[in-house]
Amino acid sequence: MSHKYDIKDISLAPAGQQKIDWAYRNMPVLRSVEERFIKEKPFAGKKIAVSVHVEAKTACLARVLRSGGAEVYLTGCNPLSTQDDVAAALVADGMSVFCVHGADDSLYSKHLHDALSIGPDIVIDDGGDFAALLHTSESDKAAKLLGGCEETTTGVHRLRILEESNKLTYPVIAVNDAQCKHLFDNRYGTGQSVWTAIMDTTNLVVSGKTVVVAGFGMCGKGVAMRAKGLGALVVVTEIDPVKASEALMEGYSVMPMEQAAEIGDLFVTVTGCKDVIAKKHFAKMKDGAICCNAGHFDVEVNINELKAMSVSDYEARPNVIGYRLSDHRTVYILAEGRLVNLASGDGHPVEIMDMSFSLQALSAEYVLKNHASLEKKVYDTPKEIDDTVAKLFLNTKGIQIDTLTSAQEHYINSWSLEGE
Repeated sequence: MSHKYDIKDISLAPAGQQKIDWAYRNMPVLRSVEERFIKEKPFAGKKIAVSVHVEAKTACLARVLRSGGAEVYLTGCNPLSTQDDVAAALVADGMSVFCVHGADDSLYSKHLHDALSIGPDIVIDDGGDFAALLHTSESDKAAKLLGGCEETTTGVHRLRILEESNKLTYPVIAVNDAQCKHLFDNRYGTGQSVWTAIMDTTNLVVSGKTVVVAGFGMCGKGVAMRAKGLGALVVVTEIDPVKASEALMEGYSVMPMEQAAEIGDLFVTVTGCKDVIAKKHFAKMKDGAICCNAGHFDVEVNINELKAMSVSDYEARPNVIGYRLSDHRTVYILAEGRLVNLASGDGHPVEIMDMSFSLQALSAEYVLKNHASLEKKVYDTPKEIDDTVAKLFLNTKGIQIDTLTSAQEHYINSWSLEGE
């Protein structure tokens, strides 16, 4: 094969192709986008570097971009979320892929650089790893970039910091903030996939447990909602008084983490911040407490402090490590504190990522068509893209909605109250 790649084992390709086929069948919105891309080839002659969790849904996005004429270089955005069989299937199909499940920091970093070696016209980022390199060691490649798209809250937050400090070197579409992304992907996708992963990994019941959800943003709302639906007693911890008030109004208990640490059976961090659960919290936890993280980076649960407190550790189950403390309590960590829904599961449901990756594909096309007028800023996803994805989604469900009459349009767009 003439294309470049660095994966675990090409012989895994058949199993990966089976996963991709299943995902593709259940992504009708993205298939609709692909049909147009095949005809119009909007990315002909362009290079796109993608850093997203390498699993079946991402494979479908990469192939759709290629169907639009792009040369695609793909890498992961988390070393434990890569599915080696999916990576192999893409390589067998002629795509350049650089990722290995469980890669150490050095190899993971190398793969990011490998993906950027294409000299991309557009980057699709998930968490800001590309952005970090394009503003440091790979800054020469930023000069030719038409722009980028960012998939997740953590990445958008970091890009906005760069923009505010006048350091952002290329325009970016904040796909994460699109209505069809944060309302559905962050809330329903995270809500379902986190609990699927937790239940599969632990084989424990959720009903009757006290579940502590740290953070009540869109992802936290989804995690709390599904925990409540599964019969858990839900506690929310927050630093934002408005979000804390919302959690209270939704019927959850609200308290500081130090207080919640004493009563929680299962803890899920969804904040995007560091040290949300740390030494002072581990010291108060029940024997058998389980901690996991659903934020992008593995810094929310401070495992190094837990290791320092423990006298020994052991693998209780695959992806479950128990840390024995000197007072004979054991605290369990799932998926090494990394994104539990991807490091210990298959990530968001296929239909959810159908919408999110359609947003990505259309946003990348928007960057291509409008780059000459885009400044070095973080832009909201254009409303017409949001509306297009929502309409395609409804169409795939056979659902129709109302439209305004001309009289209604005049009324709603006029300052006059005439006709009331």
